Amino acid sequence: MDPYPDLQVLFCDPALLVVNKPTGLSTLPDGYDPHLPHVRRLLEPGYGRLWIVHRLDKDTTGVLLLARSAEAHRALNTQFDQHEVHKVYHALVFGAPGWREQTVDLPLRPNGDRHHRTVVDPRHGKPAITHLKVLERMGGYCLVEALPETGRTHQIRAHLGACGLSIVGDKLYEVKIEHQSRAKASPAAALSTPGMSMAKGMALHSRVLEVNHPLTGERVKFKAPYPAEFEALLQRLRSNAASGWA
Repeated sequence: MDPYPDLQVLFCDPALLVVNKPTGLSTLPDGYDPHLPHVRRLLEPGYGRLWIVHRLDKDTTGVLLLARSAEAHRALNTQFDQHEVHKVYHALVFGAPGWREQTVDLPLRPNGDRHHRTVVDPRHGKPAITHLKVLERMGGYCLVEALPETGRTHQIRAHLGACGLSIVGDKLYEVKIEHQSRAKASPAAALSTPGMSMAKGMALHSRVLEVNHPLTGERVKFKAPYPAEFEALLQRLRSNAASGWA
C-alpha cells in the first residue's frame, strides 16, 4: 500500500514537476535515517531524475517545486536567490492578535537554543522578513496568511512565535498565550478540546507558489488545496466560533 497516497501531482512538463506535499514526508533524505521515504525517492521512479529547488519542513504541507533538468534547476535557483519567487503560506494559529496586518522584520539564527529552534537574534541573526495578514478570526484562533520575503530555516514558525502565535500542531514552537479566561494557558492544553487538534503534522500549508517558467519565461502560478485534516479543522473552528465557543 502506498504510504503517501496524498502526494498529489499538480503540474508536470519537461522542465517542472509540482506536487502537493503531504505532512510527515521529508523533502530530502533524513540525516539520521537515510532509508526513510522522501520526495525524490518516491517520485524519481516515475519521473526520472529530479532536482530539489526549495524545501518544506517535514510536517509542512503544500506546493513543492522540483526541476526536471539541470538547466531548469539553475534558472529556478537564480529566481529564488534574487527573490523573484512569490510564496504564500496559510496557517491555522492559536491566538488573537490585535492587528490585521503586520510585517515582522526580525533577524533569525537557526539552531539557536537547546531545542534546536530558530531564534530571533538581533546581533548574530540573518535578515528575515515575513508579511502577515489575518484572513479570518474564529474565537481564539485565526487563519493567517504569511508571505516570506526571505527563506530562513523555520522562518514563518519563528516569526509567528515572536508575535505570540502558535501554529496548531507545532509542538516545537509552542508559546504561552493568554486565551480568553484561560490565564496563560498553553496551546497544547487548549487544543486538547475534542476536535481542536491535528492528528498528525501541523497546520502550516504552502498555498501558492509563483515563478517564471524556466523555458518560456512566462509567469506561472501553482496553488495547492488544503489537506483534508486542515480543511476539517478549519470548518470545526468556524462552526465553534459561530456557536459562541471561545
